[in-house]
Formats: sequence, structure tokens, C-alpha cells
Amino acid sequence: MKNIVKALVFGLCLASPAFAQTSMPANDAQAASALPGLRNRAEQGDASAQFSLGQMYSYGRGVARDNAQAATWYRRAAERGFAPAQLELGQMYETGVGVTKDYAQAVAWYRKAANQGLAPAQTVLGLMYAEGRGVAQDQEQALSWFRKAAAQGDPLARNFLAAAAGQGGYSDTRR
Repeated sequence: MKNIVKALVFGLCLASPAFAQTSMPANDAQAASALPGLRNRAEQGDASAQFSLGQMYSYGRGVARDNAQAATWYRRAAERGFAPAQLELGQMYETGVGVTKDYAQAVAWYRKAANQGLAPAQTVLGLMYAEGRGVAQDQEQALSWFRKAAAQGDPLARNFLAAAAGQGGYSDTRR
């Protein structure tokens, strides 16, 4: 069930407006031809290009799939404050893909993206609080993050709020 939830969050994340700022080439040939210019921009510090390189390595688009390289490029973009990269890096730390699994690091990166208003990051951070992974379990914090994401229209956060209300553990009287 947790893996299904993570996949849903990831899918919703890709559909978020923050990810519309970036573009991954549509096919391997396009990716291979774009790689030199993209790498140059990334090495010059362009966070969007760094994120796109991370995606290319993560999915093996135009380059050999290499999760460690993906993590390197996501980290560079994340350190520049690029919220989608912060979310991706958090997911890598949560799952141990390309980096050593570390829930505390996952939470730290999720929080950076969530504080920038990235709804999928707010939802995932809420899940980390709900499950007590990387942070002390705290249902009020979880609900707070779910509310922030739901206010932006995040359907998964809305589902979590509805489930919490149905269990008698939450009643949003502010709406």
C-alpha cells in the first residue's frame, strides 16, 4: 500500500506546475542531441538544466541509466533551491535509490520543497509525519501538511484528509 501511495504522489508530482518549468527530451535521439548543451548549462549552474540532467540519468533517456549520477544532478539543483529537485532527492533518500536510504535526509529535502509550496512535497511530508519516518510521528503535523497541499488542489492530500475525518481523528471546522 505504501508503494502505491508513493507512486501516486510521484505521478501527481510530475503533473504539477512546478514540473512544467522543466522538460525532458521526448526520445533518446532528441536527448542525445540535447545533452551537450544541457550539460553545459547545468555545469554553469542552471538549476532547471541540472534537474533535467537528473531526470535523464534517472530514466536512462539519452544516457545510460545511472541513479548515482541522477542524485548528483538533483542535489546540485536542490541546493540551488529548485523545489522539484528537492522533492526528487527526498524520494531518492526515502527509497535508497542512488543514495543510502536515510529518512531524516528525505524529510529535510521534502521540507525544503514543501516550504516553497510544492503540493506533492507537502503531501509526502505529511505522510512522513503520519508514519513517523525520519521524524517523530505527529498526526497534527501530518494533517497540517495535508491541508496545505489540499488547499492547492492536491487530490491525494484531500483523500488523506477525508480518510482522517472518516476515522474520527480529524474534523476541519475552518472550512
